[in-house]
Amino acid sequence: MARNQDESAVRAVVDKLVQAIRRKDVDGAMSVFGPDVVSFDLGPPLRHGGGDDFRRHWQALFDAYEGTIEYELRDLVIETGAGVAFVHSLNRTAGTLRGGMRSARWLRWTACLVRRDDQWRIVHEHLSVPVDVPGGKALLDLQP
Repeated sequence: MARNQDESAVRAVVDKLVQAIRRKDVDGAMSVFGPDVVSFDLGPPLRHGGGDDFRRHWQALFDAYEGTIEYELRDLVIETGAGVAFVHSLNRTAGTLRGGMRSARWLRWTACLVRRDDQWRIVHEHLSVPVDVPGGKALLDLQP
């Protein structure tokens, strides 16, 4: 595949994930990840793996929100190589949590993808928020 085709295919994977998050579609979200995915997500534990535990993690996230989830990517960068790619962006997640509290925050997201059998899949992702190191608290109100 030419570089532009790879970039377009990777963008399609990212777009599919964004749409799945907005719809709280766990099957759609799972479809973009490789079975051996490693995820360094915001919530515990320190590392999430693939399989049923990963699926339950996503379902718990979706179940935490009433209605749809607002999800926006900003400054998406895609780099592709010979069967590998990485992406990074600033992502905004917002919505109403169960119980009525409104939540909105910007996250930093990096994902690594591999192409196997002509399918791009995310095999590693890392989400983070800046931290006030001396205070030991996450900074959830920063804006890009």
